[in-house]
Amino acid sequence: MNRNVTLGLVQMDCKMMDKAANVEKALQYMEEAAQKGVDLICFPEMFSTGYSPDIIGNRYGELAEDPDGETFQKLSESAKKHRMYVVAPIVLNSDIPGVLYNGLIVIDRDGKLMGTYNKTHLWAGERYYFRPGYEYPVFEMDFGKVGLMICYDGGFPEVSRILTLNGAELILCPSAFPIWDKDMWDIYFMSRSLENACFVAGINRVGVEGKCSMFGDNKVFNPRGKLLAEAGVDTEELLVCTIDLDEVAEFREKGVIYLKDRRPTSYGRLTEEY
Repeated sequence: MNRNVTLGLVQMDCKMMDKAANVEKALQYMEEAAQKGVDLICFPEMFSTGYSPDIIGNRYGELAEDPDGETFQKLSESAKKHRMYVVAPIVLNSDIPGVLYNGLIVIDRDGKLMGTYNKTHLWAGERYYFRPGYEYPVFEMDFGKVGLMICYDGGFPEVSRILTLNGAELILCPSAFPIWDKDMWDIYFMSRSLENACFVAGINRVGVEGKCSMFGDNKVFNPRGKLLAEAGVDTEELLVCTIDLDEVAEFREKGVIYLKDRRPTSYGRLTEEY
């Protein structure tokens, strides 16, 4: 028996502050993904608006949406049509007027909203416009349990470890990662997968926003940190990769058993300020 899931990881260029164009491109990727048997499609960070705080700035407020807003409505129809899960990172309104999150929405195969995740570690200029999230939800899908983090979150081992302890077997990290930090990109997800004995994937933007050049290079790693699939650099692309989530339990039982050998009572320093 296996629990195979086919991932569709989108690296795309986005038009700054043009939600209609970006969502239409996303729908085209969903059509392509459906033809390739994709079960779960994931788009890069802030795919619907573009990323750059330096360029968008105070306009995030007018671009923000409720979780069940217009982007959800359009992606929901396609998700239901193609029986496909969707992870869509967008600028989210909070329950407090004017307070925004760099977040994402998760849609199930029936086109229903499963929930949201809000980036917990804000990078540089993001701090002027967004409030950090504080929760690490794991989404139960029909093939297994999926955890989510966004870009800079991937550099914090605590995030993926909490997701793992919450049950995640697959962790996705949609990003807007700059080319000058590509050496870090090449390390992040290999490390997170090995530490937690789970599948981990990085999903990156391509294109240029002001001084920031993003390069794609989507990657999928298995529970031993082995690279399973990798997309091109500086190209728009749908990376399709099939994984077997039954391998997670096998690696956790028979591999290097980091999770079982943890000593939480000795880790108190981790919760103290630096």
